[in-house]
Amino acid sequence: MTELLVGTKKGLFVLQGDPARGGAGFAISGRAFAGEPVECAIRDRRRGRLFAAAASPFYGPKLWYCDTEPESWADGGPDAWRQAEGLAMPQPSGQALKKIWVIVCGQDDDTLYAGADPGVLFESSDGGESWQVNEALFQHPTRPQWQPGGGGLCVHSIATWPGEPARLALGVSAAGVWCSEDGGASWSQGNDGLVPRYLPEQARQGATALCIHHLERSASRPERMFMQFHGGVYRSDDAGRSWVDIGAGLPSDFGFPLALDPADPDSAYVIPMNADVDRVTCGGRVQVFETRDGGETWVARGEGLPDGDAYLTVLRCAFTSAGAGEALELYFGATSGQLFGSADAGASWFTIASHLPPIFSVSAAR
Repeated sequence: MTELLVGTKKGLFVLQGDPARGGAGFAISGRAFAGEPVECAIRDRRRGRLFAAAASPFYGPKLWYCDTEPESWADGGPDAWRQAEGLAMPQPSGQALKKIWVIVCGQDDDTLYAGADPGVLFESSDGGESWQVNEALFQHPTRPQWQPGGGGLCVHSIATWPGEPARLALGVSAAGVWCSEDGGASWSQGNDGLVPRYLPEQARQGATALCIHHLERSASRPERMFMQFHGGVYRSDDAGRSWVDIGAGLPSDFGFPLALDPADPDSAYVIPMNADVDRVTCGGRVQVFETRDGGETWVARGEGLPDGDAYLTVLRCAFTSAGAGEALELYFGATSGQLFGSADAGASWFTIASHLPPIFSVSAAR
């Protein structure tokens, strides 16, 4: 059984099913925060707790957690959810929290991380009930030079290191890659090799406005990382400190989402879009491109996906995986409300839902 947590413009949808049965194997088992944007949601597999970042138009962004199962929720489940404490900007900053982009489990039993706008990392050491700002990143001397990307100044990617809780990497739009070897007590930049083609050539050297779109770490070779950039797909072989461009062979190297096969450090999946001014699937065809050789070559995987007059937009947090190897499952959702899945590592695809609200994020758990 696979569980999908789908954050949408109009609430959180929970779907459960057997991917071996295709789209017919899934059904909605619960819904929460009806009418409110849910930017992201995850299940903490260590204790079974659910987390959802909801953005009330009246009360701003809040993080909620729940210890009951979706089928027991009544009337959208408001009584089942409790609000986490401490997710706010430090008072002296004069800034307001705008959006919680991502929630990630740490490598020990209790730690969680949350990335947010404006360019802030939150940490929890009690299973997500209370949170604190990571001061070292918030007070970094380069912070006055950080510039927001089109979606804001957002910490949207948090890559932990399997078995080593102190090692982290972040993707910040638009302030580049940040690495820590001491649990977030200090941070260093990891931007060597990135080329911001959207900037004038004379402004590229030493630029801080580096628009990372998504960042993932290989579970089987943690020093191997992949990145979707604002115009560029990159690979790192030194834990995110330097990067090589691997976008050749793709119809476009612009896109947002990125997924990996945990069993294969040479694997990556991307969903290219036309360009930054036309953020839809290339040529009106929905295709997922796969590499199994570290980006040397790419193969289009589109069997079962719309192959004509289909101009979809897939956001950075709306592509996810579950399992590994031949049993790898892949799932992604579009802002037009379609949700797709694959039970065979992307070789073929099926439609799970066609009429959801605009999809912001998808998270899978087995």
